[in-house]
Amino acid sequence: MTEPSRTVEVERKYDVDPETPLPRWEALPGVDAVSPGVLRTLDAQYFDTADGTLSRAGVAVRRRTGGPDEGWHVKGPRQGDGRLELGWPLGEGDALPSAVAATVSEWTSAPLIPLARIENDRTAYLLTGQDGVVAEFVDDRVRASDLRQNVKREWREWEMELGPAAPADEAGRTAFFAAVEQAVLAVGGRISASDSKLARALGF
Repeated sequence: MTEPSRTVEVERKYDVDPETPLPRWEALPGVDAVSPGVLRTLDAQYFDTADGTLSRAGVAVRRRTGGPDEGWHVKGPRQGDGRLELGWPLGEGDALPSAVAATVSEWTSAPLIPLARIENDRTAYLLTGQDGVVAEFVDDRVRASDLRQNVKREWREWEMELGPAAPADEAGRTAFFAAVEQAVLAVGGRISASDSKLARALGF
């Protein structure tokens, strides 16, 4: 299997109601334009050991179809303001690839079993400035199944993830996310009560 892609995610998440209107992002610092929304239909299955070893370590393993980065992903523990995500192509079948198993062996060698399924109707927008993509904003309408407890949950959330033309310094990033938060709160959104979709799918 090929070497994995490597992405460091720096993002913020927000809870919103089904009818919450979108903010106008053009007022954010460094943003000159917002692209039309692109709809992506995502379907992900998450895996863990029977006793949740990976979840306790802050690690997530998923197989996702749909969207530009479909494939197998391993999200590592949060480090500072970011989180490293490794990605591999889907390959044949849905068995855990050996490269993914080798990566998570840092935390466990126990068998991984399906933990949750998360289906997501995502609308994605690129926020651009003079130097390129400042951030990607996504509007997610999520349907999740806790496969352990056979419990289904639905919600809507927003994510704002920094792009390659985002501020490189901590002060600039802080100012950017402060402006995002102000815009979200102004239309009735809230800071997310959950760390991740997986945690929310499992009732955390």
